Amino acid sequence: MRAAFRFCAVVALAFSLAGCASKFRRYDGPMVTHVAVHKDARAMNLHHGDKVLKSYKVDLGFAPEGDKKEEGDGRTPEGSYYVNRRNPNSRFHLSLGINYPNESDFAEARARGVNPGGDIFIHGRGPWSPWRAIRRRADWTWGCIAVTNSEMEEVYAMVRNGTPVHIYR
Repeated sequence: MRAAFRFCAVVALAFSLAGCASKFRRYDGPMVTHVAVHKDARAMNLHHGDKVLKSYKVDLGFAPEGDKKEEGDGRTPEGSYYVNRRNPNSRFHLSLGINYPNESDFAEARARGVNPGGDIFIHGRGPWSPWRAIRRRADWTWGCIAVTNSEMEEVYAMVRNGTPVHIYR
């Protein structure tokens, strides 16, 4: 009986300590000089010059075809941006904000008389939920670029503020 109790206590302690693992990783490799997102391929590559350091499969906005035109359209923007903020407390695990809308996006939206939207991030999938299990490999964001939580920990460690992000069709 005592052995069973000890075993259960050790297992419970192991699980509780596993939950305390930090989501912040260290990266000491080559600097990421730019991020390239290829919407048609659902791929994101982290580059050092011409060399691809890491590649990830991504989920996009729920209406992924075409360039983002206005708030709420569910599209992921296309164009050249840069990482302008970090959110270590994102509801989607970790996130890197990009500077959408840029001047060109603002001008296009103004000409059309619409709000271009904003708050476009590269982020994780967030905590487990039945909805997350259903959306496992479908485009589900409001225009953001999503990777797994574990992958986002790696991206968050590798990509610095100011890093260019090029989003292609």
